[in-house]
Amino acid sequence: MNGQSRPVAGAFWMLVTGFLFVAVTATVKHLGDRVPAPEAAFLRYLLGLVFLLPMLGALRDARLGRRAMMLFSARGIVHALGVMLWFFAMTRIPIAEVTAMNYVSPVYVAIGAALFLGERMHWPRMLAIAVALLGVLIILRPGFREVSTGHLAMIGTAIFFAGSYLIAKIMADEVAPSVVVAMLSIVVTLALAPFAIAVWVWPTWSELGWLFLVATLATTGHLTMTLSFRAAPIMVTQPVTFLQLVWATLLGALVFDEAVDAYVVLGGTLVIVSVLVITLREARARKPAHPPNGP
Repeated sequence: MNGQSRPVAGAFWMLVTGFLFVAVTATVKHLGDRVPAPEAAFLRYLLGLVFLLPMLGALRDARLGRRAMMLFSARGIVHALGVMLWFFAMTRIPIAEVTAMNYVSPVYVAIGAALFLGERMHWPRMLAIAVALLGVLIILRPGFREVSTGHLAMIGTAIFFAGSYLIAKIMADEVAPSVVVAMLSIVVTLALAPFAIAVWVWPTWSELGWLFLVATLATTGHLTMTLSFRAAPIMVTQPVTFLQLVWATLLGALVFDEAVDAYVVLGGTLVIVSVLVITLREARARKPAHPPNGP
């Protein structure tokens, strides 16, 4: 991050990011399930390809090798599976539950980093992971209520997204961020195509408009999140992201007439605190012991 830290600006942009991502969730919820989940996910990414136009130059100059293409392909397929499950879950369970369970993804990233990338698992991280998994159990309450296909889909979503992030973590050190983003969008679109064709239902112009809005909101959300990270350290911005659970709970209650579930709020809070601990520890671990020389 260049220049002085601007915590107020960082918190503001992250607050906007939270609104935008909850708006994405609400728009998909409003769209309903007439368009099957694989097709809705495919159309969202297909329509979103228009936002890749500024990245074409960087993509053309990247000269990706065989290894990079294999990793990008693997990431795209894994991410596509996660996106399909997310779209499916949105039509089956309340917005607050989707939001709360989506927070578990960084926990799976931490586990995967220890298993596959050789990162050390210290006891605070292990404790945070255990608390997060307890939070998931509180949300699901197996044995006390039916665990629906939507809940299972969200578990799969978090796992697949974690795999996608781990591959992105590897590639981020080798190619430009714009190339990582562009390749994800392209490969995910291609990977979703056969699933979409298999269940194809002709969308209305209205449904296409809602899906384009999803793509626009998601792209803008990633932009404002980048502005937040540039303005302030992650220790300032990360706690603000968890207000998404508040917005999602209120939106579900006020707009979609979804009951506020105290167990979801409690379990989501445990997951949020655990992810915050993991994130802050990782941020401190990456901070250099001595400031670099020069500007």
